[in-house]
Amino acid sequence: MELFVLPLGECCCDYEVIAPGVRDGHRVHIPVNAFLIRLPDDRLVLVDTGMSRLHVRDPELTWRGTPNGEALLPAMRKEDSLLFRLAQLEVAPQDIDFVINTHLHFDHAGNNDLLGRATFFVQRDQYEQAKGNPSFPNQYWNLPSLSYELLDGATELWGGIEVRATPGHCEGHQSVVVRLPETGTVILCGDAVYCQDNFDRDAWDGQADPELARQSAHELRHLAEHDGALMVYGHDPEQFHTLRKAPEASYR
Repeated sequence: MELFVLPLGECCCDYEVIAPGVRDGHRVHIPVNAFLIRLPDDRLVLVDTGMSRLHVRDPELTWRGTPNGEALLPAMRKEDSLLFRLAQLEVAPQDIDFVINTHLHFDHAGNNDLLGRATFFVQRDQYEQAKGNPSFPNQYWNLPSLSYELLDGATELWGGIEVRATPGHCEGHQSVVVRLPETGTVILCGDAVYCQDNFDRDAWDGQADPELARQSAHELRHLAEHDGALMVYGHDPEQFHTLRKAPEASYR
């Protein structure tokens, strides 16, 4: 089994979006990633799908004319599209067998529409919250051509890959635990943990439910400490530079 980190551009926002009270008023570019997992039988799993590739030409596409228009501004080059990153690994959209969405915000489900052959795994609570909700732009994921399998809590999907319910960022948020033969355990937090400052400064007020988010995050950290795991945060600018990124490197 092998895990690839796919860099899919950045989102320009105020730092208080991810860690309130730490560097308020400081404008930053936070990374947006997806993750490709090659199973032992060569089936392919994608964890999240990033921001829509259409933002390369039109950064304001999703939020133009809304309060989020200035708060969340994608910054993507053509190299940051999901199509480009997959092609670097000689993978086409139709090669993806499964997609795990940690949740359905625009920067985690923005290219779901490309992956019509895949089965999508989402927590039931998240799917129900997101349907018809403008905070989860439905044009990218709520499409009749896509097939969703709804989960209820922790689920082992394949040997070495499980999802854990980590609500707080939104209803039905889930994180992905991957147990690799050489690297060991990798926890793909999604937005259950934005960045290290959330832990270091106890900064959870950027989450929809701060207390529940704190609880979910500390449960993940307890698992990481028990397993000696690498926790990959959702949008940490500092951690991003330390990750092994495709196509040059991977985790095995």
